[in-house]
Amino acid sequence: MSGPAPILLAPSAIPRPPSVPHIEWKPSKYLTEPLPPPTDETMRMQELEAAARAFADGKPIKKTRPRRTVDYNGPLGRWTLLRKLRPNQGYLPQIRPAVPFIIDLFPPKAYRDNASTSLCTKFIHTSTNKIRCPVNVVTWTPEGRRVLTGSTSGEFTLWNGLTFNFETILQAHDSAICTMTFTHSGQYLASADKSGTIKYFEPNMNNLAAWQGSNSHEAIRGLSFSPDDQRFATASDDSSVRIWSFQERRVESILTGHGWDVKCVEWHPTKGLLVSGSKDNDIKFWDPRTGTVLSTLHHHKNTIQALSWSPNGDMVASASRDQTVRVFDIRAMKEFRIFKGHKKEVCSVTWHPIHPILVSGGSEGAILHWDLRPPEPAFGQPPTPPRASLDQAHDSNVWSLQFHPLGHLLASASNDHTTRFWARERPGDTSSVFAGGGARPTEMGDGEVDMDQENDDDDQAPGLVPGFGGAGPSTPQTNGGVGTAGAMVAHPDRDTGKQTRLDALLDPGKMETIATVVEMSLIPTTIRGIIMAVVAMGGTTDAGKVGGDSNGIIEDDIS
Repeated sequence: MSGPAPILLAPSAIPRPPSVPHIEWKPSKYLTEPLPPPTDETMRMQELEAAARAFADGKPIKKTRPRRTVDYNGPLGRWTLLRKLRPNQGYLPQIRPAVPFIIDLFPPKAYRDNASTSLCTKFIHTSTNKIRCPVNVVTWTPEGRRVLTGSTSGEFTLWNGLTFNFETILQAHDSAICTMTFTHSGQYLASADKSGTIKYFEPNMNNLAAWQGSNSHEAIRGLSFSPDDQRFATASDDSSVRIWSFQERRVESILTGHGWDVKCVEWHPTKGLLVSGSKDNDIKFWDPRTGTVLSTLHHHKNTIQALSWSPNGDMVASASRDQTVRVFDIRAMKEFRIFKGHKKEVCSVTWHPIHPILVSGGSEGAILHWDLRPPEPAFGQPPTPPRASLDQAHDSNVWSLQFHPLGHLLASASNDHTTRFWARERPGDTSSVFAGGGARPTEMGDGEVDMDQENDDDDQAPGLVPGFGGAGPSTPQTNGGVGTAGAMVAHPDRDTGKQTRLDALLDPGKMETIATVVEMSLIPTTIRGIIMAVVAMGGTTDAGKVGGDSNGIIEDDIS
C-alpha cells in the first residue's frame, strides 16, 4: 500500500532565511569597540554646567590639592640597569634644568661625590591627624614604604611613604610618646613614653609586651638598639642610662654618672659603645659591658637635646639648647666642627645616610642643612653658613628629623601638630618657595595649619570639577601646588562673610570678553555684575582659567 504522493513546491515558493551581510573579521585589542571621544561642543557644555554649579549651588567649594607622589622605584631601577650595562664606565647622564631630565635624577647613592643632590629643601606635603597634638618623634619603616609618628596623645600614626596620605592610627600608649625605634632587622619596634612604660610592637602594630622601665614613673627620653639587636639602652629623667636584654626584658646594668635628666642615648652602629647627653650639659661615652665612663665632653653650655651617630660610626653630632650643633670625632675624642645658625635652641639632629650632611631642627621652626666637607674656617673668620636653610619650615619646635633609607626624602615632626615631608629639588621645577630658604608656604598661616588638608587628602584634582584649569603661565605656583593669592572679593550673595577668589576667572593679561568663556546666562546676577564691572574698568578674562585645562583644581575653600 502506497502513501499519498508528496507535494512539490515551486522553487520560488520555498521560504529562504533572511540574508546576513558578510562581515569581515579583523583582530582587535578591544573586547568591544570604545566610544568615540566627546566632541568639542559636548565638552564645552560640560564646562559651562560645571561653572554654573560652582557658583549657583551655594555650597562651599572644597579645597583640593594634587597628590604629590615621590616614587623612587623608577630612578632606582633605571640606575640599576645602567650599572649592569656599563659596570666599569661610571657613566651618569647629565642633568639639565628641564622637566624631561627628571628621569635622570638617580638616588643619592649614585652621586657620592656630589652632596648637593641630597639637599631636601623642596616642600612636598603636610600630614596632620584629625585630633591635633604635638608630634614628638618620626621614623621611617626599615623598607622605606611608610612613616610612623608618635604624638603627645600616645597615638601611633602610619603615613604612606609615597603619596603621604593617612593609612592607620593606633592608641599605643596612655601618655605622650617620647621615643621609638625599629630594630636593625626591622622585625620589631620598641617605644617608650612619658610615664616610663616600654612597649614592643610587631611591624603590623601588634603589641607584644609592656612594662615599667624607670624609677618613679620618670619619662624615658631615648632608646637605641645594639648592633645585634640583643640589647637596647634607654635614657631616663631619673639621671640613669639602663641596658636591657631584649628577649628577657630585664635590666642588665644601670649606668650612673650624669648629674641631671638624661635626654638622649645612642648605641654605636657597629661597636660596643654608648653615647648619652644630659641636662647637666655633658656628653658621656660608656662601655656597655663594664658600665664605666670612657670619656666626658664638656663643650656645650646648655642641655644636650639630641645625639646622632654618623653612618660610618666615626663621628657623633650633638644638638643643644645653646643654639649650636657640634660634631665630635671619636677617633681623637676632639671637637671636629661647630655649627652656629639657629636663632633658638636646637631640638633635633640627624645624618644623611649617604653623604656627609647634617640636618638640624630648632625651636624657631627652622631646618638647616650642614655640609662637613668644607674646611674649618680660620680663627677670626665667620663661621661656616648652612648649605641650605628652611627658615620657616615649621611654626614651632622641630622635635624629630629622619631621612628616608635611600636619602631622597626627609620627614620632620614638630610641636605645631604637623609632620612634613621634604624632597630634593627636581630639574626644571621652580615651584618651591623653600628652595634655598624662603618664606612659609602661602597656604600656611602663622601658627595654624589648614584644617581640611587631611580631610580632603584623598580628593584627586584631575576631573574633580571638569573644565576648571589650574594656574596658567601667568600665575605662578607655590610649593604646595596651590596658586598664589589673588584678589579677595566679598561674595554679596552670602551674609556670613565668606569670600571667593575671582582670579580664576579674571586675568589682566588678555582682552577677551567673559562671554567667550562662560555663558553669562548661567552665572548668578550678582557675580555677573561684578565681572562686567571689572571688565568695564579694564579687567579681562583668561579663557585658559576656566575652559582650558581640565587637569586643574579649584584652589580655595570658600569657608
